[in-house]
Amino acid sequence: MSNRTTLTEFLLLGFSEVWELQIFHFAMFVAIYLVALMGNLLIITVVNIDHHLHTPMYFFLMNLSILDLGSISVTVPKSMANSLLNTRSISYAGCIAQIFFFLLFIAAEFAFLTIMAYDRYVAICKPLHYETIMNRRACVQMAASAWISAILCSALHTGNTFKLTFCGGNAVDQFFCEIPQLLKLACSDSYHSEVGVIIFYACLITSCFVLIMMSYVQIFTTVLSIPSKQGRHKAFSTCLPHLAVVFLVVCTGGFAYLKPTSRSPSGLDLMLGVFYSVVPPVMNPVIYSMRNKEIKGALRKLTR
Repeated sequence: MSNRTTLTEFLLLGFSEVWELQIFHFAMFVAIYLVALMGNLLIITVVNIDHHLHTPMYFFLMNLSILDLGSISVTVPKSMANSLLNTRSISYAGCIAQIFFFLLFIAAEFAFLTIMAYDRYVAICKPLHYETIMNRRACVQMAASAWISAILCSALHTGNTFKLTFCGGNAVDQFFCEIPQLLKLACSDSYHSEVGVIIFYACLITSCFVLIMMSYVQIFTTVLSIPSKQGRHKAFSTCLPHLAVVFLVVCTGGFAYLKPTSRSPSGLDLMLGVFYSVVPPVMNPVIYSMRNKEIKGALRKLTR
């Protein structure tokens, strides 16, 4: 008989069994969550209210901030609540929702990072055609395609995961519901259908990464041929933050999902989970605003 018919909850991995350390974890996650919330909301606000930022690049950046807010809100508040209430449980439906929305936001983030690389490619390599190619209608269509594709990919991945029969207990070795950790609980005879979906998902992400790298090869080739030092600096200042975010998301997420999972709870798995689910939403606003004069100028006007 399938355990799936009787499974009503999962037990998430706690950061500590010691009550004082649980409170410390709660306080730390509150601080991290507030920083991510403030940083991303500031970017969304300034892009909306400053008409100088009503351009394709900042439209996509605003979507990226919405995705960062969503992804950190899916995982961190539940972990904070569990620490505060001294529990580890998440309902079966809650686990489904957590996986669906987390995958949706991560998949959409990869899509938007790819679109943003294309936007920079057109702006730098084909500046005379930029307004024609990246017009308002094209930007809305690209954004809508990214969201719809992410919803479909997430629904496919989540549906296949929860079609599995779980016969390895209900203890998830991560602080949120994560597919590699759930697959450890699946029976071996039902595992193979999900492997195909993971390979498909990995191919999509690899394709996005290859397209981003191809765009940047063209961009850097063009930038290095610009005779003006000021022109090269301006081009690099808009491209390097995006490239830094790409490597942050790809390296942390890729390593977490491609690393072989251990059968026992691992501190490395827990730290990787924190790193790829929590760090990018906190760091992205910092990376994008640090070298961006337009964002810094808009923030100064907002705080006056």
